[in-house]
Amino acid sequence: MAKRQQHKGRSPKPTGRANKGKRDIWYKLDLSAIVYPTLQRRDFSSVYRLSVVLKEAIDPVLLQTALDRTLPRFPTYKVAIRKGLFWRYLEPNNRPGPYVREDIKNPCMPMPFKGSNRYLIRVYYYGNRISLEAHHSLGDGTGGMCLLQTLTASYLELLGHPVKPEGFVLDITSTPDPGELEDAYMRYANAQVRPPRPSEKTYRIRGTKEPFYTLNILDGILSVREVMAVARKYNASITEYLNAVLLYALLQKQNSDFHIRLRPVRIAMPVNLRRFFPSKTLRNFITMVYPSIDPRLGEYTFEEIVEHVHNYMRYYINDKFLRGDITTNAATQQNPLIRVVPLFIKDMVVRTFYTKVQDKNSSAGLTNMGALHVPKDMKPYIERFDIYMGQPFSSRTNCAIISFEDILTINFASSIVEADVERFFFRKLVQDGIHVKIESNRDL
Repeated sequence: MAKRQQHKGRSPKPTGRANKGKRDIWYKLDLSAIVYPTLQRRDFSSVYRLSVVLKEAIDPVLLQTALDRTLPRFPTYKVAIRKGLFWRYLEPNNRPGPYVREDIKNPCMPMPFKGSNRYLIRVYYYGNRISLEAHHSLGDGTGGMCLLQTLTASYLELLGHPVKPEGFVLDITSTPDPGELEDAYMRYANAQVRPPRPSEKTYRIRGTKEPFYTLNILDGILSVREVMAVARKYNASITEYLNAVLLYALLQKQNSDFHIRLRPVRIAMPVNLRRFFPSKTLRNFITMVYPSIDPRLGEYTFEEIVEHVHNYMRYYINDKFLRGDITTNAATQQNPLIRVVPLFIKDMVVRTFYTKVQDKNSSAGLTNMGALHVPKDMKPYIERFDIYMGQPFSSRTNCAIISFEDILTINFASSIVEADVERFFFRKLVQDGIHVKIESNRDL
């Protein structure tokens, strides 16, 4: 094994080269990833989960073989996180693992950086399901889905079902494209204006905190055709309609709570920037938008909420505004004075800002990964996909949406006992004529 580089008081100089098994290749955390390790605490990690449900039971021995074959193709996922004097960075991880494990009741558990041989991913199996959990410092859902689908294709090949690489399925024998490893934010942080961030405090869900390490999961399984038909009645897309339903549920929850005064309800929704800015990166390349309703302006009908969300999306989700948003996010990192501030001071400032300001800017999180496509060789073996945003930083619920063929899954995750928001949400869908099948890891 090659000797580790020695660094005297300095963070190592990262590179974008592919991992060739050497210990002298480093990856600087991307613009989004910088925040996630800062928020790490004993009872919280920024971990998300992606799952694929196959039509046959999983063979864990073959799945482990498939993982061992697949992971080296993803050098920015086969890493450990380290601290420098000024910044954190990722180093190649050649320790044994990660090891496939049978699934657990409470997913997305905190991921200690020094645990599990320092790997920042987990792979689970249960029945027909393969689940990948990844720390957000490695990448977003697009990168994670690429790893999950490639792993699934490798597993199917071991079963005698070869899959031709395309889309999210990569050729595990190929050399990583340098574009897969880049921090794409910095390429597009060149707008001449920096849009401000929402700063007003929003409605916060009140609830009974669950015991340590408990994550409540509530899944709704729907028909894409049914949801699309209802969304069209409101002249909205599926994403706009479901955002409106969640805002409606949050408003109902606030009205049912004891409150001295009303507050705005706001959703934190990540946008996949690859839709607007060409990039092959498998790392983080998302930004946040915040559709909201302010009940202090008056009572909103559901139709008015849908119209408001529709107009908000059209106004904010475009390359001009998003480029400005990237530039706003990058401004701090590019500041030469901040760059030389020691890491422990950066951590203290970022953690305080996030806890006191940023986390209070939204009432819930919602992400929609959209309609997934897989190679035609894979399609006969797949039932559906699931996505979970993971454990919320504070007492609230996170909602994640994904679809495959005609199956649309809406996955809620929360760390509070009460499921009022989820109940209001699914009740509205049923009232609109949508059939919903509910699954959960809690007793219903």
